[in-house]
Amino acid sequence: MPAKYTFFSPQELQPEGWLRRQLRLQADGLCGHLDTIWPDVRDSAWFGGDREGWERVPYWLDGFIPLAYLLQDPDLIRRARNAVDRILMRQEPDGWICPTSHDMRASYDLWAVLLISKVLVRFYQCDGDPRIPEALRRMMRQLHESLLSGQLTLNRWGAYRWFEAFDALQLLWQQYREDWIPALASMLAERGVDYHTRESLWIRPLNCWSYDTHIVNLCQMLKSEVLSADLLGKPLSGSAEHFYGILRKYNGTAVGTFTGDECLSGLSPIQGTELCAVVELMDSMERIYAYTGDPVWAERLERVAFNALPATITEDMWAHQYVQMVNQIDCTPFPGKSLFRTNGSDAHRYGLEPNYGCCTANFGQGWPKLALSAFLRTQDGVLSAIALPSSLRFLWRGKPVSITLSTDYPFRNRMLFRVEAQEDTDLKLHVRIPSFARNLHINGIPAKKRRMLTFDNFQKGVCEILVSFDVDTVPEKRPHGLYCIRRGSLLFSLPVEASCTPVEYTKDGVERKFPYCDYDYKGKGGWNAAFAGRDFCAEECEISDIPFSQSRPPIRIHTKICHIDWGLADGYTTVCAPVPHARIPLDAPAEVSLIPYGCTRLRMTELPFASRNGT
Repeated sequence: MPAKYTFFSPQELQPEGWLRRQLRLQADGLCGHLDTIWPDVRDSAWFGGDREGWERVPYWLDGFIPLAYLLQDPDLIRRARNAVDRILMRQEPDGWICPTSHDMRASYDLWAVLLISKVLVRFYQCDGDPRIPEALRRMMRQLHESLLSGQLTLNRWGAYRWFEAFDALQLLWQQYREDWIPALASMLAERGVDYHTRESLWIRPLNCWSYDTHIVNLCQMLKSEVLSADLLGKPLSGSAEHFYGILRKYNGTAVGTFTGDECLSGLSPIQGTELCAVVELMDSMERIYAYTGDPVWAERLERVAFNALPATITEDMWAHQYVQMVNQIDCTPFPGKSLFRTNGSDAHRYGLEPNYGCCTANFGQGWPKLALSAFLRTQDGVLSAIALPSSLRFLWRGKPVSITLSTDYPFRNRMLFRVEAQEDTDLKLHVRIPSFARNLHINGIPAKKRRMLTFDNFQKGVCEILVSFDVDTVPEKRPHGLYCIRRGSLLFSLPVEASCTPVEYTKDGVERKFPYCDYDYKGKGGWNAAFAGRDFCAEECEISDIPFSQSRPPIRIHTKICHIDWGLADGYTTVCAPVPHARIPLDAPAEVSLIPYGCTRLRMTELPFASRNGT
């Protein structure tokens, strides 16, 4: 079946409001400067240098390119074009494009070939550079011939991420219609990993590293069927929902991600989730929703995007964690054995490249790709898919139409649409309404609750539509008798006060220097809390220039807590126990403010309700 919805380009869709401020923070932070400060991008073999020549430059460009064009920033666009120019100029006569010598191709992991192919498609969508289709045609045909002859082998990361080539193959099929294109698609699917044969491994976490349980592989895998179905000529079997259900049941977190540090790690709130997994999970959910139209994927996307993504990056976006923890009371390196199953002792530290540098390069795709999911193209018009402040200007049946959404969602539940047409139009505007919405109003008039609103009969001129609804603040049950507090798509946490110490040093030729240094967040205590009642009162606050600010959060939840004997994880002084030792109150209830999970660096998110009998 064809995709239900398709994406607009950055020439048509622009971020506004708090979303534009968030993207500007990213451009002014680490992602916007990697090509000037970080050797693995600045001096990469992709650009003729002597540093990493595999996934890091493509990862960085996957976020930097849409960021540049969404912001319409001339300097960022110039640098994006320059990066692509330097890659294309090194493409070899037979089409090979990755920076490795001819005699080393056989040992080169083809994941980088697949990754750069989708990056070049992204650049083509943003820039329209006419060189891209032919460059892709040459490189993908060379891949087909080399796999067919046995000169190259699909293994390791490439075998687990075979489907990432399908953006390029789909573009090439649309433009060239050559028989080798579907033949390569079938070859990749046949030689790539069949995840149905691996799902039994996802149930019980192990303290060993494996491609089969690697969290990033699995988050990417979710979109494999919707990416490949058309070229393979196969109907959807529902594999995304099937796989998601297993992963969620045995490894799900309160913020809609899966634990993986780096491999699947069960249901404990003190196990980590890799940042690469967060942004790849978002990408999968965006693609699955656009292809299937199933709104459950849009709600899952919101939960990850508005909570897990901002929480694992500092407010100024100059530092990030490799892994985040739902209950996280300290972010300083462990002095001894790492808590994490397959990550080092600094993986939860905020910094330039804690643990590994893949997340340093890759985290930048999160916000730009979400921004491009705000409005989607439908057969009969436009869908407001994710309620993000945005403006859309495009041609409908050859005539200009603009749609602007003014909103502070998810911090507020009020969306003002402004539709402007130069003449009467049959365009339809669809608006997705979350399942948790109640008291729906349209232009101030109560309306029957629906998952989708449709507006049409737009006449020449301007039409404004105000959609609003309420949401409840509810405790949501988690494993082991713990609860998290949810209000719409936002999760709320008890922030843990911390001291923050910048740490500057040089390691392996990579300089950490303010603001791109490491940061030790040392918790100051008070985290051993339990809910002391079931009253959760929301207070809307001013939304600052930093949307996910801890000192100025856009919304607070007032409730009461008391302290309990929670205890520490066995062998650690800076990690809380996965489950409290006891739930009996140690003091009188006191009022506190919970803030959005995405606003916190240190936090307690999964808490019990206090109990006099300790159960």
